[in-house]
Amino acid sequence: MAKVVVLLFLMFFSLTSGGNLIMVNGQKTWCVAKPSSDQATLLTNVNYACSQVDCKVLQTGGPCFSPDNLMNHASIAMNLYYQSRGRNHWNCDFKGSSVVVMTDPSYGSCKYA
Repeated sequence: MAKVVVLLFLMFFSLTSGGNLIMVNGQKTWCVAKPSSDQATLLTNVNYACSQVDCKVLQTGGPCFSPDNLMNHASIAMNLYYQSRGRNHWNCDFKGSSVVVMTDPSYGSCKYA
């Protein structure tokens, strides 16, 4: 019975939080750009996030510079913002252009916080 109640709570939480489950069973989460996001929105997100947090990892030669495309840079910038604000689902909204994931998106020498 308790498992059913927990499952129902998680389903309700998912629906009320825009479909994002945050810290399920203590698991870490990351914020990344939705692949369907348009370029203008992604650029706005990068500019906003990097005005709030240190985005040096995205500079030329930095560990997260490559691949040098807006989707990658937006995901990293948005995640830096999300992580710095305590991984609350509202810190990964970016006007609906992002999604919280439970799989570490790190690659090569680019380590997502």
